[in-house]
Amino acid sequence: MKKWMAITAMVLFVAFAQQSCKSKPKDADLQQAATEAVAKIPDGGPTPMISVQNGVATLTGEVKDDNAKAAFAAAVAGVKGIKEVNNQLSVAPPPMPDPAPVTVTPDDPLTKGVNDILKDFATVKSEVKDGVITLTGTVKRADLQKIMMGLNALKPKKIENKLTIQ
Repeated sequence: MKKWMAITAMVLFVAFAQQSCKSKPKDADLQQAATEAVAKIPDGGPTPMISVQNGVATLTGEVKDDNAKAAFAAAVAGVKGIKEVNNQLSVAPPPMPDPAPVTVTPDDPLTKGVNDILKDFATVKSEVKDGVITLTGTVKRADLQKIMMGLNALKPKKIENKLTIQ
């Protein structure tokens, strides 16, 4: 009888040992299953990086929006053997809107300033286009410095001096 008890104990031990040897899923297998699960998400954007350690899945990377972030986490959480999901996904910032078109300051204020400066110099003509002042005509040498200082104060892009000095 002792022999039978010893054999029974041995059989129970072997059966119990086999049951406990059925190990939990390997992290590599869980990682593969999680990767396959997220690959099935339609229009989820870029696939996140997934790492699994001791049954805890960590998701990293950048996704297109909050819905994709939640969908990836839910897909990984649905994998049998995953105990916990550490969702470290970040959401990509929204795309920048197209910049407003660059507009050149109208020439009207510049033209008015030029006309105010040149009102006392009847022989000097001016044209303003795209911020560039073009001077033509004749001027006395003594008046040229006064005109140029006044025009420079208006901060044009450029002054093209085509004046003839008398």
